[in-house]
Amino acid sequence: MYPMHRFLLSLVLSLSTIICISCTEVPMQNPPSPPDAGLESLDADALARHIQILASDEFEGRLPGSKGEELTTDYLTDQFTQLGLSPGNPSGSYLQQVPLVGITLTNQPQLTLTTESGTQTTLDSSDQFVAWTKRVVEEASIEDSDLIFVGYGVVAPEFNWDDYQDLDVTGRIVIMLVNDPPVPDPDDPSKLDENTFGGRAMTYYGRWTYKFEQAARMGAAGAFVIHETGPAGYPWQVVSGSWSGEQFDLVTPDKNLSRCAVEGWLTSEEAGKLFQMSGHDLESLKQTALTRDFSPVPLNVKASLSLKNELRTIDSSNVLAQLEGSDPNLRDEYVIYMGHWDHLGKDEGLDGDEIYNGAVDNATGIAALLELAQAFTQLEPRPLRSLLFLATTAEESGLLGSRYYGENPLHPLARTLAAINMDAMNVLGPTKDITVVGLGNSTLDEIVQAAADIQGRTVRPDPEPEKGFFYRSDHFSLAKQGIPSLYTDPGVDYIDKPEDWGLKLREEYTNNRYHKPADEYDPSWDLSGFVEDLRLLFRVGYQIANQKAYPEWKPGTEFRALREQQLNAAR
Repeated sequence: MYPMHRFLLSLVLSLSTIICISCTEVPMQNPPSPPDAGLESLDADALARHIQILASDEFEGRLPGSKGEELTTDYLTDQFTQLGLSPGNPSGSYLQQVPLVGITLTNQPQLTLTTESGTQTTLDSSDQFVAWTKRVVEEASIEDSDLIFVGYGVVAPEFNWDDYQDLDVTGRIVIMLVNDPPVPDPDDPSKLDENTFGGRAMTYYGRWTYKFEQAARMGAAGAFVIHETGPAGYPWQVVSGSWSGEQFDLVTPDKNLSRCAVEGWLTSEEAGKLFQMSGHDLESLKQTALTRDFSPVPLNVKASLSLKNELRTIDSSNVLAQLEGSDPNLRDEYVIYMGHWDHLGKDEGLDGDEIYNGAVDNATGIAALLELAQAFTQLEPRPLRSLLFLATTAEESGLLGSRYYGENPLHPLARTLAAINMDAMNVLGPTKDITVVGLGNSTLDEIVQAAADIQGRTVRPDPEPEKGFFYRSDHFSLAKQGIPSLYTDPGVDYIDKPEDWGLKLREEYTNNRYHKPADEYDPSWDLSGFVEDLRLLFRVGYQIANQKAYPEWKPGTEFRALREQQLNAAR
């Protein structure tokens, strides 16, 4: 480990080595303060207090539009005020209103499937399928609509891939596989083709959000994804739990009528039976779907389903605070730390515990946000650029709060250097490593590596890239707007633990507590690794806020061209 003064000296001397799209050639009026005071102030007990409060039963699972939201936003506003941070909204408020529509299913829908011969099967919701509509309507239905299997539901011209093959699916229901196609390497079928859909790593084409978006673009009346635990990254109970109760979306001028009338998931077991009753074998069709020659397969089965909704509109809120930069020439440039405050609320239909407390997901991320904000207030003088602390709403409903901020930024995107996202932090103890989800995407990697070197830790890529975590948290909303974005996960090499200990506990959490009422605060947690991870993220933000160079996307990433256009337009 390097002494602190050597880190500061190397920081100043190495600025010219960082790749830069846009270097602000203005004199820096004040030298940055050493980071020691901030680093030393990060405290495990303070993190635990924040988590316990946010994940308490009193906060009722922090559902947008509920008592839980009011308690949460009041708590965040109070904490930011006590820290002496300025409101992050130029209007003088700590809040950014996010207009949402809440849609609650009021009936228990059944999916009726009828073959050409008249054989009929009825599936029950929750256990065998889930379905909803994001259209802002009181009723939505599909009646005797043809079912068509469209492979992975992907249209990717850059890979010469089209699962729809120009088929007209207007008024029909498309059924597709989860994730993106795991295409075999033509030279070694035991491996995946790294040049097509990222090999083992999921691309955005694999996300269920993309699949529903593409089905709507094709004019489908309905769209169902076949759930499989491995490729999806979570068991069926996560799907049924996440899509129960009130669902949210952003308010749009067309009331979401451009979306499919019905969206949903089928269990793999029921999907297999459906294909069997249509005279097809799902496992065989999965193999066919791995080639560019795949053509949609009509299943000769018709489906009917009726949904009834209760609607309400609410103004939920992102919560924002800022620490103004010390350099007058740079204080209108920002580094964002972000995390989502919301979770799934409560389900009075459950036996026993009804509250989805969301302790790890994501009371830990909000505790991190507050502790980092506190740490930066210890610096005098402050960093040269301003820091924005952004707690977003409705992440669990499809990254809605961060999407709203990205589409309605309160500070110019071209002057936002980076977004650092915190979601589900490390509660299991110190690690020898840190995980960067999306490693290789941007020059933020080098800044993370330098911070990890100081701690004597290694930087590793996501050990489960097939689960597409880069596209599943709030930083993605800002990445889509061109902002270089960093999302770290806990490491997996825990100190004094067996080699696979971390991954086993990660799997245990996913299977038993993720998006379940069991995600509660545990006083036996070891938060020392959490503190170490925060020290690393503190150094990352500190360096970005003080260096001349803007972080940039690396060549070949899908966000680079947009960022270059953004910066060129701002010059």
